[in-house]
Amino acid sequence: LVSPETGVSVSAHNVVVELAKAPGSTGPWEKFSFGLDPSALQERLFVTEENIDGFLGTALCPSSCSQSALESQPLIEVLDVSEDRIQIRVE
Repeated sequence: LVSPETGVSVSAHNVVVELAKAPGSTGPWEKFSFGLDPSALQERLFVTEENIDGFLGTALCPSSCSQSALESQPLIEVLDVSEDRIQIRVE
């Protein structure tokens, strides 16, 4: 993280934490952890095609699925992510 470029904005019903990656860090963030105490952090995933594929793969096909069942899983593509909606396409 780059500390001078991070920030916090607090309103009556919302908190926004802005984070910036260090110059040598590349690629999308996959997950983040938050909480009041380092020993009790909660983990959340960012909305990415890989995270959605992993979640749906686990939900739709548990570890006991056959290879042919895995190959017939739908293709999922994230089209748009905004504050009030997530748009995905399933083939």
